Amino acid sequence: MVASQQAYKRGASLPSSNPFQRLAELLDGESPGLDPIVMTIGEPQHAIPAFTAEVLAENMDGFRRYPPISGSPEFRATVAAWLDRRYGLDGLVDPEHGVLPLNGSREGLSFGAISARDQLDKGLDHPVVILPNPFYQTYAAAAHVADARAVLLDAVAGNNFLPDLDSLDPNLLDQTVAFYVASPTNPEGFVADIAYWQRLIGLARKHRFYIFADECYSEIYRETPPPGILEAAKAMDGGFANIIVFNSLSKRSNLAGLRCGFAAGDPEFLKKWAAFRGLAAPQVPLPAQAVAVRAYQDEAHVIENRRLYNEKFAVAERLLGPILGPVTPEAGFFLWLDTGKWGDAVSVTRSLWRDIGVKVLPGSFLASDQADGSNPGRNYIRVGLVAQLEQAETALERMANWLGDKA
Repeated sequence: MVASQQAYKRGASLPSSNPFQRLAELLDGESPGLDPIVMTIGEPQHAIPAFTAEVLAENMDGFRRYPPISGSPEFRATVAAWLDRRYGLDGLVDPEHGVLPLNGSREGLSFGAISARDQLDKGLDHPVVILPNPFYQTYAAAAHVADARAVLLDAVAGNNFLPDLDSLDPNLLDQTVAFYVASPTNPEGFVADIAYWQRLIGLARKHRFYIFADECYSEIYRETPPPGILEAAKAMDGGFANIIVFNSLSKRSNLAGLRCGFAAGDPEFLKKWAAFRGLAAPQVPLPAQAVAVRAYQDEAHVIENRRLYNEKFAVAERLLGPILGPVTPEAGFFLWLDTGKWGDAVSVTRSLWRDIGVKVLPGSFLASDQADGSNPGRNYIRVGLVAQLEQAETALERMANWLGDKA
């Protein structure tokens, strides 16, 4: 479903508070039925790479310097080389102009829409920014800071939880400056295939908008590496026009606190964005970039990280699968569980806390209501598998028993 066209009001798409504030209000005054286990947050809990402290110590003098906005040559070259290895790009990423460091991908996702609006200059007071629904709340903030009209596309099971490209009005696309899409999807963990990416690329080039491809969960997958949008573009024509991909070390390397990510892709967009960022954006500290260089050169810690997540997904499948059907997504570290049989997500969340002390997040808190009052997350709960195996297994056992008893 596409949100109905309404009179523009700046900030209309912004949630009144973030999902965790809403959850705190929902459970305020409620006591957990058992020792509490928190399964809400998407903050990695596995070990950070062993080399992190060593690399920081070796590069402490870098904290004396103002870093260049475009990043160190080593950072750009390493990211370009990693993208090349990961996606088979045959050296197509330009390390000089095709990579920019970010203070975590969130910072770039938030403020890239401003440059998309300005560079395209479609002559509209409030151009369109398209978001999936549910969505990472930063996407709505991006529409807000760009003074754009957010249009939310419901991501539902029938379309692999990806925005339905068939639902898009060409006139709407002509007004669009940025189209946000995550693959693997957040929170559902589904993956866009090459054909989906290529179709979206074709629309972006026909209607003149930028694709902001959030691939932050690209390395947390079960068996098959998810294809990326740059890979799809290479197979089309080898060019990255209209494409900006975002990624970071937060999920891949458990370095959420390092605040180091990157944008890559369309060199013309990135060159102009770098010039704007030189006026407005914070630089990434050089010691953080040095850690990133080491991290993107090492896959051993990433393989171990995946193994730990997949171990927990196997437990989830064993315990919850007999009750809910298959629960393991293609990628990511969340369970996105349809618990509509037991009530709406808010009531199930409250009951799980009251009865068994397991804290989950209602899917409706991660989505926005459409004009007709519908919400694609209304019957879903999000369960993060970031805790250590023993704690995660205890929570999943409690949930399985609760769901089984209430069935």
